Amino acid sequence: MAIWNLGSINADFVYSVPHIPAPGETLSSTKRQVFLGGKGTNMSVAAARAAAHVHHIGAVGHDGRWAVERLLEYGVDTRNIAVLDTETAQAIIMVDPKGENAIILHPGANAEIPQVTLQAAMAEAATGDWLIIQNETNLQRTAAKMAKRLGLQVAYAAAPFDADRVQAVLPYLDFLILNAVEAEQLQNATGQGPADLPVRDVIVTRGSEGADWYGANGKEHFPAIQVEPVDTTGAGDTFTGYVLAGLDRGMPMAQAIGQATKAGALMVMRHGTADVIPDLSEVQAFQS
Repeated sequence: MAIWNLGSINADFVYSVPHIPAPGETLSSTKRQVFLGGKGTNMSVAAARAAAHVHHIGAVGHDGRWAVERLLEYGVDTRNIAVLDTETAQAIIMVDPKGENAIILHPGANAEIPQVTLQAAMAEAATGDWLIIQNETNLQRTAAKMAKRLGLQVAYAAAPFDADRVQAVLPYLDFLILNAVEAEQLQNATGQGPADLPVRDVIVTRGSEGADWYGANGKEHFPAIQVEPVDTTGAGDTFTGYVLAGLDRGMPMAQAIGQATKAGALMVMRHGTADVIPDLSEVQAFQS
């Protein structure tokens, strides 16, 4: 089986700051680093490092060829990444000493993925494969409809949150993952809690409090592994990628969540994004 990810590709500029600045405040950073990032990229790398066969569908500018090469080095199939006459997406990330962050996104090529690129990818997909989508690119609803028609399973990470976008793809989803704030926003918009949504499996992540899975047998809670975080950036994407990889490899949901919880715990103890996502051997060796 395989995972097809219609996902963002970003250049992440990470600044260490004494605290997240208030409106009108100017701060000097204590450190600056540049990483490969984007929610889509993070999920692709996480799933590939969790031993899944991952195809990334996306776009970069000519300035982003390095990002495509890096994805290939991490084991991701990059044949369906278009190179466009625009700039690669960027993220400005501020991280405080407690690991909390604030992020500014410039969408760039992520918002201009050609439909022909998506169509070419879906022409290679097989019945039973997974498609994962999230809100940092265009074409989510088009991709979800196309994948469902072709017999793929459709997963959706509802971030950055947009109620209208979520509702547009809900009819096509097999798996929805969102954090507690996003779940509350969706309930306010639809009147439906996670257990009421017309989706086979829903996971609500709750940071240091763990995650809740709403499936055929109701709600099941999975506690987080208690560690000392240094940077929470990319932890949710790592969790999502590991869950999907587990499901794609035939794991029961509970086992996939357990493995993903370990990966997420390792991730928050590291500075960076896609470049520092743990591989499967690290996750399996991790003693909580």
